Amino acid sequence: MAPGRARDERKERQWQRWISQWRASGLSVRAFCAQHGLADASFYRWRRVLERCATEQPAFVPVQIVADTRASQVSALELVLADGRAVRVAPGFDEATLRRLLAVLQEGGPC
Repeated sequence: MAPGRARDERKERQWQRWISQWRASGLSVRAFCAQHGLADASFYRWRRVLERCATEQPAFVPVQIVADTRASQVSALELVLADGRAVRVAPGFDEATLRRLLAVLQEGGPC
């Protein structure tokens, strides 16, 4: 669209349809315009305008949100046993599971 002119969305959609039909037709611009009663100059102008508008449209990019792995690697508690084994307890741990783990360690059972 020319600067300062109101945008006619109905006309714009019609030209988008014509240009799509032309691309699928395999015809030259001149033959397509003659077949549809369109002025070649208007066709070229609208094609240029619509291509420019398409490149100015903001692009949406898919985003995948993942958990912050650094937060899970930071331990609030760490217990290092004499044989070098370690128990790291992250923030938000399950208390019952920790109690069972410590009971197994006290018994000297295999982990």
